Amino acid sequence: MELVKVKEALAQGAPADLGWYYPGGDAAGFWRRALREPGYADMLEEVREEGRRLRGTPIPELKYSLFTIYVERGSRREYEQAYFERRRRLNTFALLSMTEPDEPGYLEELIDIVWAICGEYTWCVPAHVPGTDAQIRETIDLFSAETGFALAEISLLLGDRLPRLVRERVERELEIRLFGPFTTRESFHWESMRNNWSAVCAGSVGSAALLSVRDPDRLAQIARRTFRSLDCFLEGYGEDGACPEGLNYWTYGFGYYVYYADLLGKRTGGEIDLFGGEKVRHIAQFQQKAYLGGDRVANFSDSSPRARFQPGLTHYLAGRYPGTEVPPLRQRAAFTDDHCSRWAHAFRNLLWLNPGLGGADWPAADYYLPDAQWMVSRHLSPAGAFGFAAKAGHNAESHNHNDIGQFLLLADGETFVADLGSGEYTKTYFGEGRYEYDCNGSQGHTVPVVDGTFQAEGEESAARVLEASVGEEEDRFRFQMASAYRVPQLESLVRGFVWRKGERPSLEVTDEFRFAKAPGEAVERIVSLLAPELTEDGVLLRGTGDRVLNIRFDGSLLEPRIERRTYRAHLGRETAWYAIDFVPKVPVPLQWTVSLLFEFV
Repeated sequence: MELVKVKEALAQGAPADLGWYYPGGDAAGFWRRALREPGYADMLEEVREEGRRLRGTPIPELKYSLFTIYVERGSRREYEQAYFERRRRLNTFALLSMTEPDEPGYLEELIDIVWAICGEYTWCVPAHVPGTDAQIRETIDLFSAETGFALAEISLLLGDRLPRLVRERVERELEIRLFGPFTTRESFHWESMRNNWSAVCAGSVGSAALLSVRDPDRLAQIARRTFRSLDCFLEGYGEDGACPEGLNYWTYGFGYYVYYADLLGKRTGGEIDLFGGEKVRHIAQFQQKAYLGGDRVANFSDSSPRARFQPGLTHYLAGRYPGTEVPPLRQRAAFTDDHCSRWAHAFRNLLWLNPGLGGADWPAADYYLPDAQWMVSRHLSPAGAFGFAAKAGHNAESHNHNDIGQFLLLADGETFVADLGSGEYTKTYFGEGRYEYDCNGSQGHTVPVVDGTFQAEGEESAARVLEASVGEEEDRFRFQMASAYRVPQLESLVRGFVWRKGERPSLEVTDEFRFAKAPGEAVERIVSLLAPELTEDGVLLRGTGDRVLNIRFDGSLLEPRIERRTYRAHLGRETAWYAIDFVPKVPVPLQWTVSLLFEFV
C-alpha cells in the first residue's frame, strides 16, 4: 500500500475515549461485567493469586553477571527467568489495577515495575543481541518489540492514573528503543523471515505505534514498513494454513498478526484489512487441525507435546471466521502457563473472552495438509478416543527437526508413540550442534536408522508424497524419503501408513528399502516416553490406565532392543525417553521390506 493511502487510512486518529477497545464500548462497564460473570471468575482469581505471590517481593535485578552467562556458557535460563518474572509482574499488576482500581497498592506496584522496565539496559534478551553497546542499542528482537507493545498499551489504558512522568518516560523509551531504530535503520533480519519473528516484531512495533505515535506522517511510515514483514510471515505458510514451526509458534506468530490486524482495522475504520483471503482463513483454523485430543498436540518441530489454547485469540477468530472450532474453557491456558509472560495474550484472554460461546471437545476429524505434508486424525469410537499424526515435509523448515517420516499415536489423552518436541533453548540448540540434541536429530524420532546413519538437515532432504487419502474407515499416507539419508547405496526408501479406524484402531507402518549394494543394517526406531515391555507377542507400551499398545513384528526377521535415554525439555527438566529399535536378525538384502503393526488392546 502506498504511503499516502496508509496516511489517509490512519488520518482519523485514535478515538479520545477507550470505548473502541472494549466489547460494548464501555471500559468501566466491561470490567464490572467481568467481575460479576462466572465465566471470568477462574481467570481473574489466577491473576489475584499471582498478585498475592508477588506483592511486596523485590523486583528481580537484571545484573551484568546474568547478562553475560549466555556468552560465557551458552545458557539462556538464568537471565531470562529474571527478565520474564519482571514481565509477569507487569501483567499481573496492570490487570489488577484495571479490575480493582480502588486498591492503591496494585497501582503502586505497577508504577514501580513500569519504571524498572524503562530502566533496563536493553529490552532484548542476550541470545538475540550482537556484541557491542552501539549494536545492542539499535537492535529490535521479539521481546523488545513485545515489551514496547505492552508498555504502550498499558500506558494508554491506564491513562492519567499513571504519573505524567512515567507516561512521558514510556514514550521516550519507545522512541529510543523501537521507533527510532525502526525508521532509521535500513533493515532488520526479521523483516524478511518467513516465520514467527516477522509477525511478532512487526506486529508489536506497529501496535505500539498505533497506540502512542501522534505524528501522522511518522505513524504512516512505521505502519507501511510493517506490511512487508507481514507479507513475509504469510509466505511462510502454504495455502493449507499449516504452521511448519508447530502449534506453539502458530499461537505466537499468528497471535501477534491478529492483535496488530485488529488494532489496525479499528484505527482505520476497516480501510486496512489484514484478515481477508482464503489463506488467512486457513491459517486461522490451523489450531483445530493440530490437536489430537484434549490438550495433546501433533507436536512436530519445536512444539510442546501438550498445549492449552489461548481463549481470547480463539474466541476472536471464532467470531470472525465461521467454522472455527472452540474447545471448552477447561482446556484453556492458565494465566501462569506462558513462561514468557506475554502481555498481549494475557490481556486479550480477558478482553476477547466470550463466556457464552461454550465450547466442545475436539470432534472426530481427519485432515491432510498438502503443503506441510501432515496427516492428522482424531478418531472416536465406543472404545475411546484415539489420535494419529504423521509428517513427510523436509528438513529445512523453521525450527526444523530432522524428522521426515515421524508419527505419533495417542489414546484417551495419553501419548504412546511420541515426539519429544522442543528442548531447552541454548546457544548450541540453535547453532552447529542443533542436531546432536535427541529432540532435534532423527535419532530422537520414530524414523529408520539406515546403515548407522541418521537423517541430514537441508532442503535436499525432502519427501515426495506418493499417496495421501483420508476416508471413513482408513487413512493412507505413503512417500519417498530416501533423500533424507546421505547413504550412497540407498536408492529408495518408501514409508507407508495405513490407519484403520475400527472400534480399536490399528496402524500399519511399512518401510520399503532398495539398496544398490548390501547395507550393514536398517534399523526401525520407535520413540516413546513409556517404558516398553518385551513379550512373546510383541512390545507392549502401557498407559497409566488400562490402555495398552502392542507393537507386533516378524520375529524371524527382527529383534527388539531397548535403550533408556534422557533429554532436557524446553523448561530445562531432565526427561526420560525410550528408543525401541527393531534390528535385523538376518543380513539385509538389496530389497528389504519391514512392517510393524501397532494395535490398541
